[in-house]
Amino acid sequence: MTPETLDLIAGWAGLVLTLLIFSYLLSDNFLYRIAVHILVGVAAGYIAIVAVESVLVPWVNTTILADQGDRDAATMTAVRVVGTIPLLFGALLLFKFSARFATIGNLGLALLIGVGTAVAIVGAIIGTVIPLAREAGNAIGDSAVNGMIILVGVITTLIYFQYLAVQRDGQIRRPRFLRLLSVIGQGFISIALGALYAGAIITSLTIFSDVFREQLQFVLDRIGG
Repeated sequence: MTPETLDLIAGWAGLVLTLLIFSYLLSDNFLYRIAVHILVGVAAGYIAIVAVESVLVPWVNTTILADQGDRDAATMTAVRVVGTIPLLFGALLLFKFSARFATIGNLGLALLIGVGTAVAIVGAIIGTVIPLAREAGNAIGDSAVNGMIILVGVITTLIYFQYLAVQRDGQIRRPRFLRLLSVIGQGFISIALGALYAGAIITSLTIFSDVFREQLQFVLDRIGG
């Protein structure tokens, strides 16, 4: 099969799938669901292939099947144990498919959730909180007005998510100054979400225009011979 034939098949497949997706504008129909199922299936298959080729196979080759080389027997035993333990915990997840032995898979699931939570927290602190604080400090040094706006926005937003309150007469209430600051923080959150939503809309329209232009050009090329 020539590259031109593959490009032609890919072009027609893209056109058909695009039309199936656009059919959702009329109603939630089976054509749209077929396209969504194809998308989910292809994505799942791609992720599985990437996981096997980029994670599992290199991990096994560098741990369980690693060459001894200049390392002694104790070092190789430790390397193979380190390589085997994650595979065993991963195998425990297979028990979740059985209602009878599902509790056995909870150990692997607990490890997965614990490690994932730890990675997410560390990533949020290192990748978001610390850079945000650094940028806020730099902005305060560069421009007093912009720095104050950023500082007020960060503080009031954090106060908005602070749920410490005083219980009075059976009702939980915030102090008045915290309510005022939380309202300001809510305003900053609304502005941020609005900007994110506008950016998402603009990005979606850009992608839509590119896809529409490519599909239209493909159809015109086929019609023109």
